[in-house]
Amino acid sequence: MLSVADAYSIVLNHPLVIPAENSPLSQAAGRVLREPLIADRDLPPFDRVSMDGIAIQYRAFETGQRHFRVAGAQFAGQPPQTLADETACLEVMTGALLPLETDTVIRYEDLELTDGVAQIRIETVRPGQNIHHQATDRKQHDELVAAGTRLGPPEMAVAASVGKVTVLVSKRPRIALISTGDELVDVVDTPKPYQIRRSNTYLLQAVLQSAGAETTLLHLPDEVDTMETALRTLLIDYDALVLSGGVSAGKADFVPAVMEKLGVRQLFHQVAQRPGKPLWFGASDEGKVVFGLPGNPVSTFLCAYRYLLPWLNISLGLPDSQPSVARLVRPISFAPKLTYFLPVRLTVSQDGIWLAEPLPGSGSADYANLVQCDGFMELPPERAEFSEGEAFPVLTYPRTGGRSR
Repeated sequence: MLSVADAYSIVLNHPLVIPAENSPLSQAAGRVLREPLIADRDLPPFDRVSMDGIAIQYRAFETGQRHFRVAGAQFAGQPPQTLADETACLEVMTGALLPLETDTVIRYEDLELTDGVAQIRIETVRPGQNIHHQATDRKQHDELVAAGTRLGPPEMAVAASVGKVTVLVSKRPRIALISTGDELVDVVDTPKPYQIRRSNTYLLQAVLQSAGAETTLLHLPDEVDTMETALRTLLIDYDALVLSGGVSAGKADFVPAVMEKLGVRQLFHQVAQRPGKPLWFGASDEGKVVFGLPGNPVSTFLCAYRYLLPWLNISLGLPDSQPSVARLVRPISFAPKLTYFLPVRLTVSQDGIWLAEPLPGSGSADYANLVQCDGFMELPPERAEFSEGEAFPVLTYPRTGGRSR
């Protein structure tokens, strides 16, 4: 049976080939850059005042002058004024261009303004203080954001600051999310005692859509011919298929056999892990990728974050990320020779170390437990006992809402 590391390597070695497209900047948040963002001018583009106050020539202060006649004011967004008399000063506002023939700014808190005269009340003034000098941050033509970066709030601000009306980004891959199983009914239906509502595809949609995929939710019954016909069409229409269920060893688990008939090569089936052991992965000669996830919700969730999301990120042009590390707050035993993904709640110690509290659960069908879970601690298969205080990788996922404790 394949190890977690080997399965992960195979998955990442089969990314989608995703073309680039131009996106309006106003619609580009969350997309992945396919071009660097380059400074179109120096940053800042001029000597910029960084405190409200007065601008003077330092040599006047250096020779003992402490009273300066206010000769005018320089506001942000105005062309530069010129200080014609070094015994005078110009009032300046934060963000304004430094007036010509001035080189030092004294903030209002260090002044007394009376009848149009500014008196400096401090004895220590540094030449050039309170000025953000041109090109001290970046020079024109410097790379500000590298290609392969997701456009978050800071990157969006940078793109706007360099005049990018449109940005070149990875196109959103089209991924079909397919639930399988006759026991599943739509979320709007009232299930019979032997049925459950479909939830895994909504979970997968939340993971993939927020990461940059265009998703469609579908359902297929446990009937071979119907499944084969539908999947044949879906392999043409979509870049990738993600199936939930139908990959274990049961008599109604048809996905591996159907994929073989459709020309999708099985790259692996089953991984030495819990949860998520029945994971199936394959690819076609046309570059289409298929994930067959176990149908149990926790298994689906774990496989989505351990394999599916990293694969999508690599396909979009993002680098592979490294897991966080946390310390166990109590000992754990796990005898099977499998990588165990232990559900944990995370806290931070006084010295800034992540601490992992193992959560009780009822197996891979206990999806309600996910709401209380912050991540999964990845425990290696070659051991059965894990001590308090030991550190292991933790697979975390974003939380967008509060949680009762």
